[in-house]
Amino acid sequence: MLLLAHRGASADAPENTLEAFAEAVRQGADGVELDAMLCGSGEVVVCHDERLERLARLPWEVRLTPWWKLQRADVGSPLGFAPARIPLLEEVLEALPPQFLVNIELKCERADDGGLAEQVARLVRRRGLAGRVVISSFNPLCLFRLAAAAPELRRGLLIDPDKSWALQAYGVSPLVSSHSVHPFHEACTPERVAAWRAAGMSVAAWTVDDPQRAHVLERMGVSYLITNRPGAVRQALHPAA
Repeated sequence: MLLLAHRGASADAPENTLEAFAEAVRQGADGVELDAMLCGSGEVVVCHDERLERLARLPWEVRLTPWWKLQRADVGSPLGFAPARIPLLEEVLEALPPQFLVNIELKCERADDGGLAEQVARLVRRRGLAGRVVISSFNPLCLFRLAAAAPELRRGLLIDPDKSWALQAYGVSPLVSSHSVHPFHEACTPERVAAWRAAGMSVAAWTVDDPQRAHVLERMGVSYLITNRPGAVRQALHPAA
């Protein structure tokens, strides 16, 4: 089971920042999970929230704010860390070690993603990263577009725990997932994980910081564990490592 640092090592550094991804490397994660969206000037930025009230105490909407302005936002101090800024996806991919797995979540709740899936596909292709990138989204339309733009890239549906499990897991996921399924960890059972694995799907469970739960999921056969604390979870799972 590989450990992916959720928005970087976000328990110990400001989420989705270069600092958080560097901390994930330091803690011995196998890769990172991050959020990608378009900003107002068209660049792909790494940020989770559509608006910056929580992250920067600013009323800015990311999709309407140009990159030059977003660089002024401090997304570290409001979370209790040192000042930090929102990075471009390309900056993050450049900074990560060559062996790192990268789970890119496409963040778009609208029917029209504004070209997000296509831009991410072009970037991954241009950098030659298809072999170590998995692209996920709660929005199946994003994954449809990704499949059309770059069918070779690995795709996985994120399953929303607040929506119909059966519809997402057995109706939508087989249509858009080529590599993995991404359920909330509490939705994982031995039977479900075994069925996915038998169908050739990897399972990426989110978000797990409790070592006991991590042990249970590892025994189930979960492929990727997404955690805010990769160092602590790795130490709990494999103390001698």
